[in-house]
Amino acid sequence: MSETLHDALIDEIKDLYHAEKQLTKALPKLAKSATNQDLRAALDSHLAETHGQIERLERVFELLDEKPSGKHCAGMAGIIEEGSNVLEEDFEGAVLDACIIASGQRAEHYEIAAYGTCIAWAQALGLTEVAQVLGETLAEEKAADQKLSALAEGDINEAATADDSSDEEDEDEAPAPQPSVSASAKSAKTAKSATTRRRPN
Repeated sequence: MSETLHDALIDEIKDLYHAEKQLTKALPKLAKSATNQDLRAALDSHLAETHGQIERLERVFELLDEKPSGKHCAGMAGIIEEGSNVLEEDFEGAVLDACIIASGQRAEHYEIAAYGTCIAWAQALGLTEVAQVLGETLAEEKAADQKLSALAEGDINEAATADDSSDEEDEDEAPAPQPSVSASAKSAKTAKSATTRRRPN
């Protein structure tokens, strides 16, 4: 028997359930590494939202007469792995914060697409309440993405650019190497000095 759209919806909900669980472990690491206080606060705030989103998904499972369970979300696992790799690089200050925002927004965009799909399927199946519950989370994900964009465009990207400019200025100000005097030039100078000393009055 082939699976139905209803089956596909449940599969996607399980995928999202695991994705949100993964984020509850990844977000604290990103927040701890952030140097910008507003960025750290935004990540901490979204962590609290994520716990609420997990509870909503459990409500969706109830509405679908399913036991809450997750299916390994390879997509989110890959995004989180990329974010972890960023933290292992030598980025500092605003540059690090800019990279953290990029990692966070990859996760948000993935979830926005997944929740949007589930809502569309739920509506097509006439599961109005399921669509409404998922819609609450979708609104939060979009707001979180917009907040990260605002932080990046407000101060962090500009500060990161300033860090790059500072590095370039340091390179420009480095003293140029002095040309060395060749051995032959030194010998000629020495010979000239000796000739001058031997010249009679």
